[in-house]
Amino acid sequence: MTAARNPGREPGEPGVVRMAAGGDTDLEELMRRYQDGDLDAFRKLYDVLADPISRYLRGFVRDPGTVEDLVQDTFLQIHRSRHTYQPPRPVRPWVYAIARHTALMYLRSRRRRAAEVLAFDELPDIPEVARPDGVERRDTLARAARGLPATTREILVLHHVLGFSFAEIGQVLGMTEGAAKVRAHRALRLLRARLDATRETR
Repeated sequence: MTAARNPGREPGEPGVVRMAAGGDTDLEELMRRYQDGDLDAFRKLYDVLADPISRYLRGFVRDPGTVEDLVQDTFLQIHRSRHTYQPPRPVRPWVYAIARHTALMYLRSRRRRAAEVLAFDELPDIPEVARPDGVERRDTLARAARGLPATTREILVLHHVLGFSFAEIGQVLGMTEGAAKVRAHRALRLLRARLDATRETR
């Protein structure tokens, strides 16, 4: 199966993945059909979700081949766990929680989590609207972001790159909506501070 590239991206919002019309309602219907044995529904779920999941997983590992393997492992776990999905529960947080667990299990098995987890080398995919004023160089943004705590970097990507709400982020990370919002705001403040410090040292 081949993942659709950048599904549902809205004009003027680079890097932000938005669901097509119907959003999670469409995904919920596909999940219901998939649970009933409709393999075409699974293929459609893959087409919609594989690309954004791949971009999310690139925050955990750097190697493109490993990322692709983790995407496949994620969908294998989705298949094995499909009976645990309970409509009308939102599909994306459920799926991304599985993807996150798959990535962390891989990193633990390779004993590389300290070096690799949440590297987010491609954090410049954060949309322009989320960047502090005066930021022109993507590599500057990436370097500043690498110094942020791992969980706050992950929240930035979930919210600003993948378009998750804070309630959905809370479901993925196992925290409250309020806690996710606080950490995201804190991450943006830290990011701005690091960028300001970088400009001052030039």
